[in-house]
Amino acid sequence: MDAELLSGTFVDLADTMVDDFDVIDFLHVLTDRSVALLAASAAGVMLADPRGELRVAAASSEAAGLVELFQIQNDQGPCLDCFRTGQPVTAVDLAGADQQWPQFAAAAEQAGFRSVEALPMRLRDQVIGALNLFRAGPGPLSPADLRIGQALADVATIGLLQERNVRRGETVAEQLQGALNSRVVIEQAKGKLAGACFRVDRRRLADHGHSRIGAVECTRTLVHGRRSTSRRWALAGRWPAGSGARPAV
Repeated sequence: MDAELLSGTFVDLADTMVDDFDVIDFLHVLTDRSVALLAASAAGVMLADPRGELRVAAASSEAAGLVELFQIQNDQGPCLDCFRTGQPVTAVDLAGADQQWPQFAAAAEQAGFRSVEALPMRLRDQVIGALNLFRAGPGPLSPADLRIGQALADVATIGLLQERNVRRGETVAEQLQGALNSRVVIEQAKGKLAGACFRVDRRRLADHGHSRIGAVECTRTLVHGRRSTSRRWALAGRWPAGSGARPAV
């Protein structure tokens, strides 16, 4: 195994905090390097969408991509079981008589694959997808290759979750700033309208000989809806002569 390529791959998979991050390019690095570093003929990645449904995200070859898509369309295969359980799933010989996934096995064999290792892309209890390693011959990967494959899947998972959290944080910050900006505009509009309300109501009250109502009540009137004439007179401390008993406010 190329130790320099391995260390460089870990660095590339961990480096998601860049302005021009592209998730598709990132996942193709994962699949291509998995084939280069491990005894795999092809590799594919499935990721869950926001609704929790799996989607084919990347594949090192067209054949691997088609087999991945076949699993999703027919709702069977080791990769789906890996995602649902959060545990590695191994199919050592897809040409065997006793198959857990007969339709998948037939499609994979037709595409030139005899075995597959499905490794969970998981951080603690959160499973976001699966890294799937296809081989042209039967038999499992070596324990060393399995450990490296799972390590690649783990680092890629951490990188993706970090990038998602940063993007989510930026979205929340933008939404908060937008809300604050809207609030400023609303308060400015309230101030201008309150001033207009004050001038108009003072003129109206002056026409009736009442001048004790202030700007606070005008603003309250603007915000909470206009009150009745009796309410404004009561707050002004005056009641028109000849109006009879003063009504309750």
